[in-house]
Amino acid sequence: MSESIRPPFPSAPSDPALRRLGVGPSAAHARPIRAQLIVVVVLGLMLLAVPLYLWRRPSLVAKVKSEPSAQSSASAAPIVATPMVVARLPEAGALEPERVKVGQIRKVRCGASPRQSSDTENCDSLAFFEKALTDAVKASADCAPRSPKPGSVNFVLELDFTRKYVHVFPGASGDFRGPKARRTTKCVQNAMAVPDWATVVHQHRYYALALMATYPGNRAE
Repeated sequence: MSESIRPPFPSAPSDPALRRLGVGPSAAHARPIRAQLIVVVVLGLMLLAVPLYLWRRPSLVAKVKSEPSAQSSASAAPIVATPMVVARLPEAGALEPERVKVGQIRKVRCGASPRQSSDTENCDSLAFFEKALTDAVKASADCAPRSPKPGSVNFVLELDFTRKYVHVFPGASGDFRGPKARRTTKCVQNAMAVPDWATVVHQHRYYALALMATYPGNRAE
């Protein structure tokens, strides 16, 4: 009796439906190929992306170089030059006229009293009162006599150390006399510094000093 010989491996199914379902030998062989293709594609993308990333990323050396340059540029900010303001001096014609022109102190008399006074040869200097009279005349320029013409006032200062007496009146040698001159001399006497009689060195009891002051006469009567 003869026995039929069986093939050692089962034959591939010939049903097309089985091949479409992927249960046949061809379907099992296609799965590893697809997986290998996917791996190859992913590796290719990675190999392409890594060089692009390294190429586009700023290098550490460039970053280190850029930081000092930024700091140096900030520290070396441009200095804005401040324009120099030059004060313009007024022209000679635009200068304010002198309000009062003061002369030199003159010693008139000195002695034990107004009646027992002598000439200036024996009169010592009184620095405090000489300066006080000069400063008072300058400070009282607003009290100048009102006149369209220039004029002068001769200020006479009488001092009595025993009575501690100070009196200013207009002398006869000035251009202005009368009420105008007396108003001005009163302002000068009120502007004089108060003396410390005990500290003023003097040789006589009575003194008379004079000071001529000239006014420009720029005010109407």
